[in-house]
Amino acid sequence: MPLKELERLAAVNRFLKLEISKEKELQEIVELAAQICGTPTALITLIDQDTQHIKFKVGFDPDKTSRKEAFCSHVIKQQDVMVVADAREDERFAFNPLVTGGPKIRFYAGAPLTTGDGQHLGSLCVIDQQPRALSPTQQQMLRALAKQVIQLLEFDTSLQILKQQYVAARESEIKLRSFFESESSCHLLIGRELEALAFNKALADFVQTIFGVRIATGMKVTDYINGGYVKEFIKNYKLAFLGQPVKLKRKLEYPGRAIWWYFSFDPARNQDGEIIGVSYNATDVTQLVQQEEKVLAQNRSLEEIAWIQSHELRRPVASIMGVMNVIKEGAYQAEREDLEMLEKAVLELDERIKQMARISENNA
Repeated sequence: MPLKELERLAAVNRFLKLEISKEKELQEIVELAAQICGTPTALITLIDQDTQHIKFKVGFDPDKTSRKEAFCSHVIKQQDVMVVADAREDERFAFNPLVTGGPKIRFYAGAPLTTGDGQHLGSLCVIDQQPRALSPTQQQMLRALAKQVIQLLEFDTSLQILKQQYVAARESEIKLRSFFESESSCHLLIGRELEALAFNKALADFVQTIFGVRIATGMKVTDYINGGYVKEFIKNYKLAFLGQPVKLKRKLEYPGRAIWWYFSFDPARNQDGEIIGVSYNATDVTQLVQQEEKVLAQNRSLEEIAWIQSHELRRPVASIMGVMNVIKEGAYQAEREDLEMLEKAVLELDERIKQMARISENNA
């Protein structure tokens, strides 16, 4: 199947699925076409691969016919009004079942329904059971009415696309807002003049609690930044606005407590890639930092214990082992100074063991 026909069928399929809001107006056009041309029948049709779909009609019963038998299937192959004065005299239609039987079509005139991008969807046609002619004025009116039909259909198409885009955008906004608000981190979109463009509830609650300020769109963000951090904040904002992301960790002091923050400044861009502001995120990592500090302290304790084990325990243990070896060698009468040395070594060993126990307890 040629690519052009595939594109035409895709367009027809879109219109067949269309929720038409202008049914009254389209039905009036069909009736007006029949009146202008003086025929008992008028139709608005759409032609897909196998079927002629009759969307609006007057003086005609079927809702669809075979494309193979449809007069309108010939109209979509040309650019202008097609007139058949007497179908019995036209070799294309003389043996058509719609001529030899059924509605017994004799006269037919149809104007193609052509979209803005040149796709012929179907036709606006008029039909009679008697042979007749169509004046130039009537042909011009049929052509004009066909354009009106396609304008109404394309209006509904555009309206449907806009509705779909709105729904998609709304769903996307809801998902983004849900993520935005579900995060415990503080999120802030900052404009060109350091004004707040958007923020989440976590940020609003924090600013209200710490600074007693109710944040609002348009406020200068420096009005609710920790005083000792303003200069660095502005520096990082400017870097991000120039396209350079900034990530850092800082400890800031607040009344009654200190908080470790992980800050990120990222360029915020529009659909054209132009930087329109800065996306600022602040995550409270105090517990994480405290845990890291605890792990570091425990590592230092283990290192200290290892030093005691490898160095300071050796001396008293060596002293004790020396005396024990002498005793084992024979009948040894312990001198007072030997006993004192042994006692000193035992006490030193006991103190080192207690020292290791204290280190372990302090870092538990």
